[in-house]
Amino acid sequence: MRLARAFFLLLGIPGGACSGVFIVENAHRCKSPALHLQEKCSIATALLFLWTAVAVAQQVGQNASTTTSDGTPILKVSSQLVIETISVKDKKGNPVSGLTQKDFAITENGAPQNIRVFEYQALAEPEYQALAEPTAVAMPPAPAYVKPYNKLSHFEIEPELKGSGKYRDKRLLALYFDMTGMDPGDQYRALSAAEKFVRTEMQPQDMFAILRYSGAAVEVLQDFTADRTRLLSILATLTVGEDRGYDNSTSGDAAASDSGSAFGQDDTEFNIFNTDRQLSALQTAANMLGRLSEKKCLVYFASGLRLNSMDNQAQLHATINSAIRAGVSFWPIDARGLVASAPLGDATQGSAGGSQMYTGASALAMTNRMQQSQDTLYALAGDTGGKALLDTNDLGRGIHNAERSISSYYIVGYYTTNTAKDGKYRRVKVALNRSDLEADLDYRQGYYANKEFNQFNVADKERQLEDALMLPDPITDLAIAMELDYFQINHAEYFIPLTVKIPGRELALAKRFGAERTTIDFIGEIKDEAGTTVANVRDKVSAKLSDTDAAEIAHHPIVYSTGFTLLPGRYTIKFLARDDETGRIGSYQTAFVIPNLDKEDQRLPISSVVLSSQRTALKDAIYNAQKRSAKAAEQHPLVENGLTLVPSVTRVFQTSQTMFVYLQAYKPRTKSASPVVAQVSLYRDGKRVFESAPAEVAKGSGQLNTIPLEFAIPLSERAPGEYECQVTVIDPTGGKVNFWRTTMAVR
Repeated sequence: MRLARAFFLLLGIPGGACSGVFIVENAHRCKSPALHLQEKCSIATALLFLWTAVAVAQQVGQNASTTTSDGTPILKVSSQLVIETISVKDKKGNPVSGLTQKDFAITENGAPQNIRVFEYQALAEPEYQALAEPTAVAMPPAPAYVKPYNKLSHFEIEPELKGSGKYRDKRLLALYFDMTGMDPGDQYRALSAAEKFVRTEMQPQDMFAILRYSGAAVEVLQDFTADRTRLLSILATLTVGEDRGYDNSTSGDAAASDSGSAFGQDDTEFNIFNTDRQLSALQTAANMLGRLSEKKCLVYFASGLRLNSMDNQAQLHATINSAIRAGVSFWPIDARGLVASAPLGDATQGSAGGSQMYTGASALAMTNRMQQSQDTLYALAGDTGGKALLDTNDLGRGIHNAERSISSYYIVGYYTTNTAKDGKYRRVKVALNRSDLEADLDYRQGYYANKEFNQFNVADKERQLEDALMLPDPITDLAIAMELDYFQINHAEYFIPLTVKIPGRELALAKRFGAERTTIDFIGEIKDEAGTTVANVRDKVSAKLSDTDAAEIAHHPIVYSTGFTLLPGRYTIKFLARDDETGRIGSYQTAFVIPNLDKEDQRLPISSVVLSSQRTALKDAIYNAQKRSAKAAEQHPLVENGLTLVPSVTRVFQTSQTMFVYLQAYKPRTKSASPVVAQVSLYRDGKRVFESAPAEVAKGSGQLNTIPLEFAIPLSERAPGEYECQVTVIDPTGGKVNFWRTTMAVR
């Protein structure tokens, strides 16, 4: 395949797994002493304990000796503690107790590991008995060194302090409410089910935490506690409907504050129309719970989680792998319950209209949408050791299942002999040394190692980037939004413009030669259905910024564009961007289809439709890889008269902006200059609120008789909110028509 490249860097205009991995400096809950040593000392003192420290380092970690500028030696010893929670049951399914540390043998990638942490958690089977009134379960008095709740941050889980025994012999269950993804009716059912379970079925050994995601951050409303009254009072404070929707701001003017900074996004367009932020929030919650070494179950209340089309699969994989590392199992509950939808939707939405309501296509699409939203919940549960509760009105059963999944188990920890933070998968095997005992062991079979970016040389950085591209565990430290379009070049090939947006605030600016400079590495590849790489890109952007650009870049996204030439078919793309100053990497992975427009007989063939609010001159780009080939850049379908049309990617616009709409229609078998008529319409709540004047274009070009269609729609008169944008293209002479529709938002 040929690769047509046209890069631009533009300054944006506002428009059963239950275990964990820990990096330990002071082993609070371990029976072994602290193993992290960082001491500045004289040369004589250093020589005195050097041999001892090196011996310890060889057992539990990796040591590195450096010196300061004045020659004082510094010895650093770091270790990585891996925690496995192991359930041992006999042939009758009963927990086996009384085992000792010597009864277990652990290997990692075939290498024997020395067990340094061992503990048994004895949990009685739940006994359910309805309570007439909520009864507070008495907690043992807290030690004096435990921080009171009102001094804790509402965005973290308090770790267990050494010797407190706070979580010993306790079941840890976190109730996580994704309020942005549930309708008010679903929120009510979720809260009612949680309240009923806590009131009537909560066991003395149960400790619950309550977390909420309202679109801005993951809030810890209540840390783990067995106080039933406290939990009920927290649940009572959650108001149905207050956090519905991705955008909680009621102001639609340009001065409205941005609420998306909790995950690094500095522009509202990174907060709408995809599930990345919901999955990122779920990943944040899993990392919070990872501070505890015990088994943890996260009960996830949501109205489905739909991942299809161009959504980013990398974030889904990263969320699952983070949960596995943190020892968290997801137990999703579909708060919609058992749904019996009308074939064409209920009274809350307008009919789709058209012939699809008579052919059954509308009803089939509604059913598919429901199933797709449940598939993601099923994947989250199955890949982390949990079980999703779907299509039932008894939502409390999901909490019940999570509670029953935690029986008596052993906590076994070791300091891995493989201290390389390479992000690769490590297989763990646990066996019993006792031949007289037949038992089944349930534990995590492996984990992905942590990843870090240090002072790599050029070769190390290149290898790290290539390894990150190949890793099945995607790295999502950097937020990325991406859009793929297609335009037909000839009867065989299609040009695929790719546009990537990165929040400027997440990039580090380095002072070099007296000027601000940002450096970004890009790497990506496209594979066909057979898994063969058909196109790839590797680019390094080092852009020198003026003082004005450096000030502006913190408030607007960076746009990177490239393009590929492909044949029709199904493909998968994985694209990575790395900030070369900090080593933070962002991944975007999705599947896409290029249709064969030559075989389109029923409808008028059209290209992708690009929505944009920005035209930028090529000469004003901060970085342009095609400066030596201006002609090649001019052949880009989104470049005209030295101006490039920058796709919106997330399709969020301001009322002060003009929305540009661009597409191409093709009439390869028509030689006459018959016109093509196109029109853009905006719908809100099922009603048409805007319709552009029909545009007639008769003159085409090339062997495909390509007809470009452009619209400029001012948004100043549009009320803030969500809209359906529809583009209608009609060929009156040929008797063919085509429609394109998408969701957009005006702020």
